[in-house]
Formats: sequence, C-alpha cells, structure tokens
Amino acid sequence: MLFGPVASISIAAILWSVLFGSIGLGYFMYGRKQKATVPLVCGLLLMVYPYVIANTIALVVIGVVLSAVPYFVRR
Repeated sequence: MLFGPVASISIAAILWSVLFGSIGLGYFMYGRKQKATVPLVCGLLLMVYPYVIANTIALVVIGVVLSAVPYFVRR
C-alpha cells in the first residue's frame, strides 16, 4: 500500500523522511538563491512527498530519483 495511515509509519521511514527533507531544504535554498527552477522544484517535492508516502521502499526510491534530477537536468 503506497498511501497509509500515519500510525503505521516505521522508524526507518521517519529517518529517511528527515534525510530527504534536509536534502530538499538544501536544494530549495540553492534554487531560490540562484533562481534555478529545477533545484527549487525538486527541493519542494523532497520536502513534501514524505507526508503522503508511507512505504519505506517507495520513499527511498522516490527520494533517490528526486535527489539525482538536479544533477542530470541543468537549466
């Protein structure tokens, strides 16, 4: 189940959420300061998506993909 109740979230999911949220905050601040759209949007998505994804594996896969996008897409 991709979306689940908050009560069933694991400790691993919480730690991954904090990690990807921190990376997202860094991307967001960088994108805002440099006026770069891709890091700004990826940063926002990295900070928000852990609130709706409860599955730990999906959380990690989406987080890794969103963290890699600014490296490969440069605008």
